[in-house]
Amino acid sequence: MGVVSLGELLIDFVALESGVSVGDASGFEKKPGGAPANVAVAVQRLGVPCYFMGQVGDDPFGHYLAGVIQAEGVDVTALTFSDVARTALAFVSLGANGERSFQFYRHPSADMLMTTDDLRLEVLDHAQIFHFGSITMITDPSKTATLTAARTALERGLKVSYDPNLRLALWEDADAARAGMMLGMDFAHVVKVSDEELAFLTEGDLAPLWREHTEVILVTAGEQGATAHLRNGLSVAVKGYSVQPVDTTGAGDAFVAGFLVGMLEHPDYQNADTLQQMLRFANAAGAITTTGRGAIPSLPTRAQVLALMAQ
Repeated sequence: MGVVSLGELLIDFVALESGVSVGDASGFEKKPGGAPANVAVAVQRLGVPCYFMGQVGDDPFGHYLAGVIQAEGVDVTALTFSDVARTALAFVSLGANGERSFQFYRHPSADMLMTTDDLRLEVLDHAQIFHFGSITMITDPSKTATLTAARTALERGLKVSYDPNLRLALWEDADAARAGMMLGMDFAHVVKVSDEELAFLTEGDLAPLWREHTEVILVTAGEQGATAHLRNGLSVAVKGYSVQPVDTTGAGDAFVAGFLVGMLEHPDYQNADTLQQMLRFANAAGAITTTGRGAIPSLPTRAQVLALMAQ
């Protein structure tokens, strides 16, 4: 069993101090990141093989990132290198509670220029789940490439997972962001949104998110926990774990990874007891990720997740 995760792989430069803006930070610490890449590494650390599909620059940052995720065990067969654009960068400032603000450098970045010809779709043959996000759907050609990969995964019988990750500053305006983020719903069996993203997309109404293939919609609320809503009307909610947050970057991605691993281990997951256990596992993965700086360095192992759940 395995997972393919498609999307951006980038460098997060995280401010050394909390509670200051990017412009006022005295310096930054280099951390590998990118939501779909975070999911890939988190899945791998939780004990399930993962393949990453995306594009970085043929530059020192791009090769560094490829080395980082490969060292984690992620298969990078489907990672390509662009010789016309550089690897994306994001500068991240942290509030006192670990919440973030971003300044992106991608004008354009290599991931934005990924085309359908760059896709290595043969890796789908090794997986049962395909995961993608919304950032590579902002502009073409990566938009068409992303949707092509999602459509192909669906046609080949994989379960498709989608995270409409809200980064409003990257879109032309709020209306464009809503329309673009909603596109991925058509292909997804599993949709994960934060409470903030749900409020942005539909003013909190789940109904517009359901599509032909949707099996479950996951709504996360940080330390308040998460809720799984099934098509049959069943909803299961669990509380979050109390930890001391340092940096919330990657927490949602770790949650996604935890849930996808649960789906592979429990194919008949659509009952209250199993969903509750899967949500607790996913919540624990997300909570642990908030206790360190940067996304990929802070993603937990299965042993760490089970230890937190046992407390």
